[in-house]
Amino acid sequence: MLFPPLPAKPLALQFKSVSFCALKPGPKLIVLGAVHGNEVSGTQAILKMIGEFETGERVLKAGSVTFVPVTNPLAYNRGQRNGDRNLNRNLTPTATPQDFEDHVANWLCPLLAQHDVLLDIHSFQKGDVPFALFGPKNNDGLLEAFAHEHPERALAFRLGVNRFVDGWLDTYAKGVANRVAYLKETGQPSDGLNTDPRYGMGTTECMRAGGGYAVTLECGQHDDPNGPAVAYQAIDKALLHLGLIEGEEPEPVRQYQHLSLVEVIDKRHAEDSFVRAWSSFDRIRRGELVGIRHNGDEVRAPRDGFIVFPNTTSQAGQEWFYVAVENL
Repeated sequence: MLFPPLPAKPLALQFKSVSFCALKPGPKLIVLGAVHGNEVSGTQAILKMIGEFETGERVLKAGSVTFVPVTNPLAYNRGQRNGDRNLNRNLTPTATPQDFEDHVANWLCPLLAQHDVLLDIHSFQKGDVPFALFGPKNNDGLLEAFAHEHPERALAFRLGVNRFVDGWLDTYAKGVANRVAYLKETGQPSDGLNTDPRYGMGTTECMRAGGGYAVTLECGQHDDPNGPAVAYQAIDKALLHLGLIEGEEPEPVRQYQHLSLVEVIDKRHAEDSFVRAWSSFDRIRRGELVGIRHNGDEVRAPRDGFIVFPNTTSQAGQEWFYVAVENL
């Protein structure tokens, strides 16, 4: 499968979305690429989709779809995860933008609010197979009240992957509580270390807060040559499932693995290091040595489960790795 070339760098520091609307009403889908600047499989798939709609190879029968090929142009130009900071944290409009990602948020959050469904396409640093993340069960709690559990999971189970992860924001909030306790115990200032659970707000959380629902697709390692095809297939299946284009309804995956994030471990010093090159979904056993702190303290697995999102480049005071358990 051939994909268009990526946009040339430097990309202008402006925001671009491309929308197609059918004559008949229907769901409003938005698809994001390059929320993180070095995660461009979604960008390539989106550009191919835009081309197909522009030539008439694809035609909407109902609703609308909006494509954002490069959500964070500054990070894209730098070829790295962040511009000034991680766009997928503290994503909320502000009257006093302090960094480039604040300007993105002031444009992106209102755009998300105009839609019903979000497909946010990412890739990962270390791991093996693609997977999707969805949100909480229906609830009326204070952290992430939600009422679209069933349609959100129905979409996720039709994107063409067979591994699923949930529990993100709740686990992040628990991690913040642990971070606050550690700072209090050690007498360290919180400057530069975010201690607000709402800092875990990213694109999908913003979408849910606005009344919609959202799925994140992690379509492989950053440089996986099959990543754009995984992303393209997922967009196609989302369009079919939502009834935006003609075609058969995709079948939900029958055999799958469902994991729930339950703990997050922070990096406390820039020189904290892993004892091996961990990849997402490597199995860990309670008490197994995972890393060594700068001061020599051992970091051991708190329970049996799986390591998720091990980040060798995380900064002190940020998430180092997550622990997940199988949801049977």
